[in-house]
Amino acid sequence: MKKNLQFPVLGVLFTLLFFSCVKDTDFNQAQDVTITPIVELDLIYFNLVANDFFDDVSNTPRLTVRDTTDIRFLDDTDTQESLLKADFLFIFNNSIPRSFQADFQFLDSLNVEKYFTSTFVEMGTPSSPVITEFTESVEGEEILQLTQSDKVVVSVTIPSSDATLEGELNLKSKTTYYLEIKERD
Repeated sequence: MKKNLQFPVLGVLFTLLFFSCVKDTDFNQAQDVTITPIVELDLIYFNLVANDFFDDVSNTPRLTVRDTTDIRFLDDTDTQESLLKADFLFIFNNSIPRSFQADFQFLDSLNVEKYFTSTFVEMGTPSSPVITEFTESVEGEEILQLTQSDKVVVSVTIPSSDATLEGELNLKSKTTYYLEIKERD
């Protein structure tokens, strides 16, 4: 007579496995766990052509072009408390035969400036574009100011412009956020 011993043997093994895993586990150690993720996000980008800096209707130069981008990643309280550092990378590709001043204003919901940085973009030509890279690291007390921001305003200023100006100014940027997530009291 054959007996099927498979089910009793599996039951005993499962019981031993269950009790052996729990026996010496200290669940209070879960409070000591700290997670340190690094999050990379695209921040802003634009593609401007030379005639964006000249108003054909009024036949006058438009020396400053502005764009506003919401930054919703920082509006979460847990994110604000966990953020240790932010690294910004801005890459400009300029084929306009002019240099530029690029300003980055980080504003709160009431349009109060919380953080500011700027850079100079090198002059290029349509046949030989120039790439300018700018990095900015924010940490310490400045990180608190940055986390109070809801949007970033980019202002690009050209020293002079006319109807014959040719080329493009392109910007790509990304931000690397360094977080420390742990249980809060």
